[in-house]
Amino acid sequence: MTQQINRRRFLGLLPALAVSAAAPELASAAGINDYPEKPIRVIVPFPAGSGTDDSARFIAQSITAQTGQSVVIDNRPGANGFIAAKAAATAPVDGYTMLVTTNTTHAANASLFKKLPYDPTKDFAPVSLIAKSGLVLVVPLDSPVRTVAELTALAKKKEGKLTFASGSSSTRISSELYKIMSGAPALHVPYKGVPQALTDLMGHQIDFMITDISPARPLIQAGKLRAIAVTTAQRHPLFKDVPTMAESGLPDYELTAWVAAFFPAGTPKPIVEQMSHLIQKAVGNRAAVDHFARTGGQALSSTPEELTAFVRSETLKWAKTIKAAGIQPE
Repeated sequence: MTQQINRRRFLGLLPALAVSAAAPELASAAGINDYPEKPIRVIVPFPAGSGTDDSARFIAQSITAQTGQSVVIDNRPGANGFIAAKAAATAPVDGYTMLVTTNTTHAANASLFKKLPYDPTKDFAPVSLIAKSGLVLVVPLDSPVRTVAELTALAKKKEGKLTFASGSSSTRISSELYKIMSGAPALHVPYKGVPQALTDLMGHQIDFMITDISPARPLIQAGKLRAIAVTTAQRHPLFKDVPTMAESGLPDYELTAWVAAFFPAGTPKPIVEQMSHLIQKAVGNRAAVDHFARTGGQALSSTPEELTAFVRSETLKWAKTIKAAGIQPE
């Protein structure tokens, strides 16, 4: 999509304008270089190897291919995304620091915590959606559990001593929702990210986890973890023999996560729109569809305005889910 800017509008934007990709002749006359003209830093709230990290790196490669500028991934895991979100919110508003994050920081945290060190709405300029994905319930391969019903029975037998891991709001809330809907007592063990949690699950330090598909899939394929159920409404294309949570005895159970890009609030609109265009192009092709399908997700893009509306609706949806899961804000 080529942005058209007439001369009057262009002159009106000059005080805040850092770039004009749509009117190169005017930009050249004004002495403004095309954006981007230097490396871009992408902050990610989760560790390397996580599903969000994978999405960020895919987008980074495409931005580099489209612009010739390098993109540096800055993983800042921990504190339920607080560290990364705050770093991004206070970064310079020049278009060279972007946050690639999830519903954790921009939808769920508002209901999980009484107070946040950042404002998901006021502190950020939405850029574009990137992908969405379901999750998968996994146990160690040698676990006696093969179905959701068996997991529930074991949890009740152990009277709350069964443990589950989380590395994001999605992975926690999905398990808390399972507990409420099934009546299965279990102890929550938080981690900074999903990869570390999966390592401990394979080491039998944790009993089960509902996790992002991307980091879990190779472990399932390698015979180190067993997939019990998926959280999507229909069976997942990567796990056609694995039932949904609803099929497993929990009617109406459905939960999906998403990934999106944000700039700090105050970033000039032309830069936001140019980056949105780059991301839309990155995920709007067969290579992106195939990549996200292999990692358990679905490529998905949006305009900044569409993402603004989406985040608003998702915040309300996650608030209802968190309430249904019985989670009290910390």
